[in-house]
Amino acid sequence: MNKRPLSVTIIAGLYLATGGIGFIFHLIEFQPQHPFSYDIVWIELVHVMAIVSGVYILRGRNWARWLAFGWIAFHVIVSGFHSWFEMGVHMLLCAAIVYFLFRPRAAEYFRAA
Repeated sequence: MNKRPLSVTIIAGLYLATGGIGFIFHLIEFQPQHPFSYDIVWIELVHVMAIVSGVYILRGRNWARWLAFGWIAFHVIVSGFHSWFEMGVHMLLCAAIVYFLFRPRAAEYFRAA
């Protein structure tokens, strides 16, 4: 098996941290005494997707990098309903993630698994 590129390890760590912190933050924010909203389920599902993506990127699964791309692309779209600055930041993150996960060295790592 090929050695995992450092950039892939860093991105996987960012996905794990973002998913884990976001999951805990929104779970703490949830107040069961208020009427149940399915929004919390969808929000937590998005965080779980980030965690799953991070774990399986570390394991070299090709589908996980596509999940990571879909996850950040989803955030670019959602941030379009917010500020231009937020959308710009997500677009830059998306470009960096695509560059580092789909360059030839990373592709070789994912192909080996």
